[in-house]
Amino acid sequence: MGAKVEYGAGAIERSIVTHALFICGKARMRSPTAADIAMLWDGIKADFAGLSNDADEHLSVEQIEWATVIFVMERKQRARLSKLFGTALKGKRIICLNVPDNYEYMQAELVALLTPKLMSLLRIG
Repeated sequence: MGAKVEYGAGAIERSIVTHALFICGKARMRSPTAADIAMLWDGIKADFAGLSNDADEHLSVEQIEWATVIFVMERKQRARLSKLFGTALKGKRIICLNVPDNYEYMQAELVALLTPKLMSLLRIG
């Protein structure tokens, strides 16, 4: 999996860069795959996190503040995100990718599903 993003004083970026934050339940399969795909493209910085109590990478307010755009994998995650971080989400663009939780990390079918969606939404190519 890709390197985690650092926040704080060293996190100042040019406005040309899109900061894409990918969120799923446990941050084990879908969101790290999406982040690793997005980081392949110029002008995109990506990070990932999970909303579950047992997530490998727990979502933080700092990640939300850093993000230009936030992607969730399922509608229920968008609702939970709003419940947990409502005020921090003010003015943030949140997109549901509608990706079910039945893939492994970097599984070919998951990559094939995510790549065209992300290229379109992130305006790549």
